[in-house]
Amino acid sequence: MKKLIFKGSAVALVTPMNKDGSINYESLEKLIDYQIQNGTDAIVSCGTTGESATLSEKEHSEILKFTLKKVNGRIPVIAGTGSNNTQHALELSQNAEKLGCDALLIVTPYYNKASQKGIIEHYTYIAGRVNLPIITYTVPSRTGVNIKPETHFELSKHPNIVATKEASGNISDVAKIKSLCGDNLHIYSGNDDQIVPFLSLGAMGVISVFSNVCPKECHEITQTFFDGNIEKSREMFLHYLDLMNVLFCDVNPIPVKEALNLLGFDCGKCRLPLSSLNEENHKKLVEILNRYKIQK
Repeated sequence: MKKLIFKGSAVALVTPMNKDGSINYESLEKLIDYQIQNGTDAIVSCGTTGESATLSEKEHSEILKFTLKKVNGRIPVIAGTGSNNTQHALELSQNAEKLGCDALLIVTPYYNKASQKGIIEHYTYIAGRVNLPIITYTVPSRTGVNIKPETHFELSKHPNIVATKEASGNISDVAKIKSLCGDNLHIYSGNDDQIVPFLSLGAMGVISVFSNVCPKECHEITQTFFDGNIEKSREMFLHYLDLMNVLFCDVNPIPVKEALNLLGFDCGKCRLPLSSLNEENHKKLVEILNRYKIQK
C-alpha cells in the first residue's frame, strides 16, 4: 500500500486578501486555527480554492511558509504546485519540498490540451525529481483535460505518485480507477457533493471547499463513515447537500470567500479576473447560511 497522506477531510483553504489585493495573513492565521480546532485532517494550501493561478511565486512561497509555521506539524500541509508548464510545476514542487510541506497536489496541465501520453510524461518528470508524495488532480471542467482510469493505472506504478483527487464528476471512472489500481493509488473526492459515494468505493476522504465553512461537519461525515456508521454519515452528508451546492452557485472560490466574509473571517474579494457574486446568488447564499445556522 502506498503512503497515506491523510484520511478524512482536508480543507482546500482559501487565500484571504486585503482591500488592496495583498495577502491577509492575520485572517489566514484565524482560518488555520479554525480548521485545526474543528478537526480538519489536512490543509491544502495554494490550490484552486486558494487562487493559485493569480499568486506570484513569492506569494506562493510565503503563504506555504506561513502555513507550515502556524500548523507546526499538527496536521499535514499539502501544497498546490500545478502548472501547465512542466518545468514551472517542478520548481514550485521543489520549493514546497524545501520549505517542509508534507505532500504535493498537482493539477493536470491546463490549456495545452495534453494527450494521455503527455500527462503521464508530465507527472513522471516531476515525480522523478522530488521526494514528496504526489496527489494528481483531475478537474476537466476547469482544465479541459481528464486523466483516464488507464492513465491513473500507469501513473500509480511510480512510487511517488500515491493518490488522486478526482473531480471529474464521473463516479463510473472512480469505480474503474479503484478496480485497476487497488491499494496502489489512494482516491480522494474532489467534489463535496460526492463524498459518501466516493467513500463507498474505497476513497480515503475528501479535499473539500465545504470544509472552509464547516470543518467539524465535514470531518464528521468522513469519520462517521470510517467508524462504520454509514447510515449516519449518509444522513449528515445529505443534510448539508444544499449548503455544499450553494458554495458552487458561481465559480469557486467566489461563493466560499463570500460565505467566510459573512461569517466574520474578513477574506476579502477574489483577485481578477474573478468577480464578486451577483445579487441573486448573494441572496441565495445568505438564505442558506441562515437556514443552517452556520456560526464562526
